[in-house]
Amino acid sequence: MFLLWVPVSLFLSFIVSQTWSVQLSWENWNAELRNRGNDLDKPSSSQPHIVFILVDDQGFRDVGYHGSEIKTPTLDRLAAQGVKLENYYVQPLCSPSRSQLMTGRYQIHTGLQHSIIRATQPNCLPLENVTLPLKLRQAGYSTHMVGKWHLGFYKRGCLPTQRGFDTFFGSLLGSGDYYSHYKCEGPGMCGYDLYEGEEAAWEQDRGMYSTVMFTRKAINILANHNPRAQPLFLYLAYQAVHSPLQVPARYLERYKGIPNIHRRKYAAMVSCLDEAIHNLTLALKRYGYYDNTVIVYSSDNGGQPLAGGSNWPLRGSKATYWEGGIRAVGFVHSPLLVNKGTKCRSLVHITDWFPTLVTLAEGTLDEDLNLDGYDVWEAISEGRPSPRQDILHNIDPIYIKAKNGSWKAGYGLWNTAIQAALRVGHWKLLTGVPGYSDWVPPQTFSNQQIVNRWHNERVRWDRGKSIWLFNITADPYERVDLSQRYPHIVKKMLMRLAQYNKTAVPVRYPAKDLRSNPQYNGGVWGPWYKDEKEEQQVDERYDNLFTNHLGKRRWKKKSKNRKLKRRVEE
Repeated sequence: MFLLWVPVSLFLSFIVSQTWSVQLSWENWNAELRNRGNDLDKPSSSQPHIVFILVDDQGFRDVGYHGSEIKTPTLDRLAAQGVKLENYYVQPLCSPSRSQLMTGRYQIHTGLQHSIIRATQPNCLPLENVTLPLKLRQAGYSTHMVGKWHLGFYKRGCLPTQRGFDTFFGSLLGSGDYYSHYKCEGPGMCGYDLYEGEEAAWEQDRGMYSTVMFTRKAINILANHNPRAQPLFLYLAYQAVHSPLQVPARYLERYKGIPNIHRRKYAAMVSCLDEAIHNLTLALKRYGYYDNTVIVYSSDNGGQPLAGGSNWPLRGSKATYWEGGIRAVGFVHSPLLVNKGTKCRSLVHITDWFPTLVTLAEGTLDEDLNLDGYDVWEAISEGRPSPRQDILHNIDPIYIKAKNGSWKAGYGLWNTAIQAALRVGHWKLLTGVPGYSDWVPPQTFSNQQIVNRWHNERVRWDRGKSIWLFNITADPYERVDLSQRYPHIVKKMLMRLAQYNKTAVPVRYPAKDLRSNPQYNGGVWGPWYKDEKEEQQVDERYDNLFTNHLGKRRWKKKSKNRKLKRRVEE
């Protein structure tokens, strides 16, 4: 890592004599930044610097200004001085949210409708999609990413530096150890996951806690860029506060009073994150960015109660289409906002950042981008009505686990076995199995067991229900299902779902590829497909192996059937 205040002439001698440790205090860092004079003038460009902070698995309740017991003074202050997004939606899982942020398009239009992109799959954000950093780079921006990618890496063209980022430092997978940066996807499928550009960052790894490491890398980028010469886009995608629940011990001391160990560790991780963002904000001011910067803060999905998160009083959790899985913590902080210290209650979705930020950056939005997002800057900054009136939360044709779902239940308009969710105005419709549906107060879970159920309204999937309708404005906690009371509303929304589904592309969810194993790649998770010619040869070889294997299985099955038949005849 880099000490930003050390003169360049002393840096090499310093790096030889010093090594960083996780315990290196943020207080020293803060003191140095405060003491450093701001020798840079305000940026002269009309294009604002853009800092997008995406955090992982932070629940709706897990921020101070939503009533949490977790202390988040930095987030509370930034949100209070900016605009709080109180009707803001993301996707219920990591990859889907990130794909929609990067493209401004719904999952049904990128083929990522089902689940996440897994480390062992030959899958990534489709290369034909134009990305947010690419559009910003075309508008003259210097583009940098620090943190978690989780949009696929099976071939080099999928990597962040191939998708519009000038630089990348971080992890490619969805999770991993915060200190060792290793991740296992199963027995014998373990590898290292820390990258600088397109190569493993072995030399950068000193066992530093990732929240600290990513923040220092981001500040180093700020220190080495001239804010007056070129606008900057920094995408800081923290690993925190996703499991595993790991955090430096000194943050745990603040939460001794929380009996649930999962919640206690989680709270400590959020506090560390809050402190990291404090240091980032301080650096923006000291290096001359702040007065012309737009900071966007967002969680990628709802919290996971089993891992310490809380979405209370919203229903459901991460990986569900209840409000707890998709309604996110979000705010915008910037001196450029017209109405500061306000709340935006207009409908805003994660796809909206693409057109909003590109327009702010004075970039171009071509019609062939086929965006699902809207420019919502005036709604956020000036309190004007949002151009967004509906959200397709998703249609997943693979997830059809509603046992009693049927076309009949969907009035012949929609098969309610399919997991889908749609918001139109005040109304929200869900079909299929939306996911775990309880209302879970903080600290309800202890050692992954439910010790207290808030009440007995949990949905039992064997009771035959496969469709719900809520007025989210009047009933944000989804307690009163109105599907039987307003069948005409249900029919209209089912027709809208069917219309959306006509525009969907086929689902991309390939089978596990054994070539992804890090043991074949120097112990590192990374691209395993090579050039196109080699890809084709390898694919043909694997296809032949699969066909031969399948043929053997069929032969064995036929042989077994013949034996059984002979026994029956005898």
